[in-house]
Amino acid sequence: MDKISIAGLALGIASIVLGQILEGGHVGSLVQPTAFLIVIGGTLGAVMLQSPLAVFLTGLKMGKWVFMPPTTDPEVLILQIGRWSHMARKEGLLALEAQIASVPDPFMQKGLQLLVDGAEPDRLRDVLEVEIGAYEEQMKLSAKIWESAGGYSPTIGILGAVMGLIHVMENLSDPSKLGAGIAVAFVATIYGVGAANLIFLPVAKKLLANISRLVAMREMFVDGLVGIANGDNPRIIESRMQGYIV
Repeated sequence: MDKISIAGLALGIASIVLGQILEGGHVGSLVQPTAFLIVIGGTLGAVMLQSPLAVFLTGLKMGKWVFMPPTTDPEVLILQIGRWSHMARKEGLLALEAQIASVPDPFMQKGLQLLVDGAEPDRLRDVLEVEIGAYEEQMKLSAKIWESAGGYSPTIGILGAVMGLIHVMENLSDPSKLGAGIAVAFVATIYGVGAANLIFLPVAKKLLANISRLVAMREMFVDGLVGIANGDNPRIIESRMQGYIV
């Protein structure tokens, strides 16, 4: 659980609500279902329009990474590569074939299989780096639906404000209906700008940071396999992999 994400979201929302109270306003005035429907529904529709279904669904699923990021443990990976390196030096590359089934990640399975099959180090790196590039591009494309939502929601909020003002203008002869129209107008703007800067854009940045960590882990893995393929000393391989850890 990413506690700083929870704390940041709670702090941002609480600051706005507390500011409203300190200004003498009522919290209930910030709750406008109509404005919420316009902003969130309009933003969701715009993002769906620009995105292929697979990309859109993957991006939504990745949203949970903000609070429950994917597990990455570079130290464990370094120890694992170190064990494989010692095994390859003592028993040969074919001894690593028995390790393939115990590796849960398909990417790592593929890399280890190529190593066991005797792929040349440069060829091994080329094949796996192409897959890393495709993986990174796909993940970033999915994560950027949140960034797109951050771009659309303020504009949709302005659209909601204009709609509220139109409602006001239509009911100038009935003062009892003016308050609701004005409330929707201003709260829609708050929802649009607030959602973009408190939720959508921060979520996009957090997801991109998680993707960078996952890509770095894959690059570490490839570097370790290439070291084994070259017959490098296990200590040298581990030392080089340590350089990826910031």
